[in-house]
Amino acid sequence: MIDKIERLFQEIKDIHASNAEELEALRIKYLSKKGEINALMTDFRNVAADQKREVGMRLNELKQQVQEKIAVLKQSFEAKDNGTSHLDLTRTAYPIAFGTRHPLSIVKNQIIDIFNRLGFTIATGPEIEDDWHVFSSMNFAKDHPARDMQDTFFIESNPDEISKNILLRTHTSSVQAREMEVRKPPIRVICPGRVYRNEAISYRAHAFFHQVEGLYVDKNVSFADLKQVLLLFAQEMFGPDTRIRLRPSYFPFTEPSAEMDISCNICGGAGCAFCKGTGWVEILGCGMVDPNVFEANGIDSHVYSGYAFGMGVERIANLKYRVNDLRLFSENDIRFLKEFQPAY
Repeated sequence: MIDKIERLFQEIKDIHASNAEELEALRIKYLSKKGEINALMTDFRNVAADQKREVGMRLNELKQQVQEKIAVLKQSFEAKDNGTSHLDLTRTAYPIAFGTRHPLSIVKNQIIDIFNRLGFTIATGPEIEDDWHVFSSMNFAKDHPARDMQDTFFIESNPDEISKNILLRTHTSSVQAREMEVRKPPIRVICPGRVYRNEAISYRAHAFFHQVEGLYVDKNVSFADLKQVLLLFAQEMFGPDTRIRLRPSYFPFTEPSAEMDISCNICGGAGCAFCKGTGWVEILGCGMVDPNVFEANGIDSHVYSGYAFGMGVERIANLKYRVNDLRLFSENDIRFLKEFQPAY
């Protein structure tokens, strides 16, 4: 037994490997279950009792030396070729491709920037809301169609006690209600956020979209103030030659109410397929805050007045970038998103 161990000591001094296959062959030869070290371990039971101590120590030394030798060979082999030998390390680093903001984020930030410069601050609120902040505080009647399941995603519906309904907000007006609850006038805020409506998804509609709503409450606020702010916004967003027009409309939370059109930024008002030959494109709804909304939210409507407006971010993005399919904004198609890569 001692003679075999000493022979292997001499043998392993001269072993070498030039590639991974040769190194694996050495490992199998000496350290596998059928290898020479394991064979000696099996024969150890036949060693005389008075020799077991000496033979056992030398056998353990042999196994340890073989393991160390193979580890050294492996390390030296990997140092020669670690998979980078084909690389030219003198070259400059590969350029890192810059990402880009989502087109809706670009447009939303532009809208926020314009109204920030007009004195509006940002207000946010939860997307999972209660009936009071989404509907009741905004002067929606109990039988208003917007409360129907066809338009609203209800999480908890309680027909007997509507105020306990929990739902996904259908507009960011709920943030306006929360602001009026906790702040005293003057209030001048914009409320950007995602909203949800139970609609069939198509190229012109989606179950979720993004809004930016605005609210200004103070003494002696007039419709003329609203018109001037919206004109400045339109000209900042679409160009100084942009014209606006206000058409009478109806919203539960404003009175009087209006829808605002801008002169088509594609044809300049001459008439095209986008504006359906009219020269005008609708972009938002607006109006003077209904006194019932003030009273529901703890503001004296005899002292204060105000205006509110709301627009869809997707609508503004469509006008700026001429995107003809609303679904592209939420599909994360890298080919579409690369179109908004900034130029450096």
